[in-house]
Amino acid sequence: MPLGKRSDFGDARYAGVEVNYAHDIAGAMQEYLLCGFDFVLASLVQPGHEQPALQLPQDGSAVTPVIREELMLTSATWGGQIVGKVSSWIDTDSPEPELAQRSTAALQQELSWAAFLGLQAVLLPTPQQQHKNAFNFAQVVNQALGGLSHMALWLQLPMTEPPAAQQQQQQQQDTPAAANSSSSSSSFDWFEYWCTLFTLCEQSSLLGVALVVPPDLPCKRAVARWLAQPLKALLLPTSVFTTNKRGYPILSKAHQELLSTAYRHNVQVVLTGEPLHKVAPAPPQPPPPATPAPESTIAAAAAAAGGDVLPFAVNDPGESHVLRPYWEYLCYLFRRLDGGAAQEQVEAGYRDYLQAPLQPLQDNLESQTYETFEKDVTKYACYQAAVHAALLDRVPDDKAEETVTTLMVVGAGRGPLVRSSIAAARATRRKLRVYAVEKNPAAIVHIQRMVRCEGWQEMVTIVHTDMRDWQPPELADILVSELLGSFGDNELSPECLDGAQRLLKPGGISIPASYTSFLAPVTTAKLWDAVRNYKDLEHCETPYVVKFHRHCTLSPPQPVFTFVHPNPQQPPDNNRAATLRFPRPAEDGVGVLHGFAGYFESVLYKDVTLNTHPPTHTPNMFSWFPIFFPLREPLTLPAGADLITHMWRKCGKHKVWYEWAVSEPVACPIHNPGGRSYYVGL
Repeated sequence: MPLGKRSDFGDARYAGVEVNYAHDIAGAMQEYLLCGFDFVLASLVQPGHEQPALQLPQDGSAVTPVIREELMLTSATWGGQIVGKVSSWIDTDSPEPELAQRSTAALQQELSWAAFLGLQAVLLPTPQQQHKNAFNFAQVVNQALGGLSHMALWLQLPMTEPPAAQQQQQQQQDTPAAANSSSSSSSFDWFEYWCTLFTLCEQSSLLGVALVVPPDLPCKRAVARWLAQPLKALLLPTSVFTTNKRGYPILSKAHQELLSTAYRHNVQVVLTGEPLHKVAPAPPQPPPPATPAPESTIAAAAAAAGGDVLPFAVNDPGESHVLRPYWEYLCYLFRRLDGGAAQEQVEAGYRDYLQAPLQPLQDNLESQTYETFEKDVTKYACYQAAVHAALLDRVPDDKAEETVTTLMVVGAGRGPLVRSSIAAARATRRKLRVYAVEKNPAAIVHIQRMVRCEGWQEMVTIVHTDMRDWQPPELADILVSELLGSFGDNELSPECLDGAQRLLKPGGISIPASYTSFLAPVTTAKLWDAVRNYKDLEHCETPYVVKFHRHCTLSPPQPVFTFVHPNPQQPPDNNRAATLRFPRPAEDGVGVLHGFAGYFESVLYKDVTLNTHPPTHTPNMFSWFPIFFPLREPLTLPAGADLITHMWRKCGKHKVWYEWAVSEPVACPIHNPGGRSYYVGL
């Protein structure tokens, strides 16, 4: 949620700051905005006020000004530059009935007041830890969410290790001090509390979490599970910063990495606490040249101390603010992020975006789709390497001049595999005769033009037909195809190649030779919410092609289905069933299962592979994004509980479909039975 508008290069990806109570809220806000922050976090009511926010006197007299005089500001200012903060004293689940009743009324009225002001977000206080369930709090929050249209609620929670991980660390220390800390430490898992609250509030898209960053960060796995939730902000206390030689606030490498990850995932950073670092005055500087523009005083001092120079404008009115060094450091971390490789830049627009899988047999692909695939240089380099190796094995050097190898490209598209195959033949100095088989009439036009332009008329024969129906004049030594989908077999590569297998000579070579699908359980609240927004059963039982970004893998991927070509099974049967057990260490804590991520590994020929499986992913290849099999309802997985999943690939006369389900630790209905919601047409 972008709060505030920035035009200078110092934008730290929406950095906010918590402000103390001030009677002149407009002046205080202006001060912090001039310092460089995008928005401020401010209390909704006066500090120390522990009554419901708005009490109308019975005698008609004026309302006591317990609220802040924010109505002097415009709604645009409120909505774009201020995040409200609910009173911290509120305890709706207190064992004292009077306090609980008073807290409930206050929370309701403060949220109503914030909605009236048109705020984009409000920070809710951390529930009292002794109230682990806090059901009254959940009821009030859920009721408030039901009446909101745009204002988001951020729940403030501590960023901690799962209890099992805490205990393991203390056992490893094996000291009396550790034993004492173990007895006094809390075994409460705030992530589990969040999962419960989020479920009670129907996984509302307006409910998010704001984590308080501790001095000692939890393990990366503990942080990763939060990134897969609607994490909106990191509350960064000034006490977390350390000091360099000149008194500048800096962060540890672990905290720098955390903030860099937050920036990449569009998580905002809110600075909290009083300034604790006194920056030494900058040494006198010689007059700057006319160009480039001179640096700010603080940036110049940082450069003199051997730090990085931040090019802020001189005479900045917020340069002398006591929090300016913190803001400049946040900007420095943001600027240090690189733009990513060319592949990442291409993929950025597709992150966490649902796409329907292609159906190349049922539908003819558009030219733009072909063009996107053809930009993947790595994929075609791998195919060329596979054909290169196959030609060398097929034709020995002493017979290279007299032997002509017949190669068929089935599903030739616009011809990139034809080009790769001919390049391999020239590199190996083998003679080649190519048949380009393609059913899409529009794609045939591109192949014809390519053959004319390259002068390959004597070498390439274009065949406009379905590969399963073609009666060839001769059989192929090598059969080449690129029919793989995001899950390996989901675009009907097995059915197509089984039908085209009759085109291949006995002992002929198929490229690819085999492929295996992989499945992994994932937490991805953003994708699940996108599926839910369709508000029908069909979309909840449909797999999607997705570039995963805000997600967490709950257990490493496991192999599911394998197909081999040429297929030795006659008649071929491409029905498959698999039962997978995913182990989950107790140290990972509670998990939330939103669905499954699918990948594949393929062997093109011998040691030439194409893989989207994360541990073996082919570098710089982007033709395939993973596939996402959603669950109709998220499942909460207890810490240490194994997950048992079932996956079926079913084949009918005119369609192929998948069914999937979970049986342990919590059973869920079988998804997509009989292909009622999704199938691939034959």
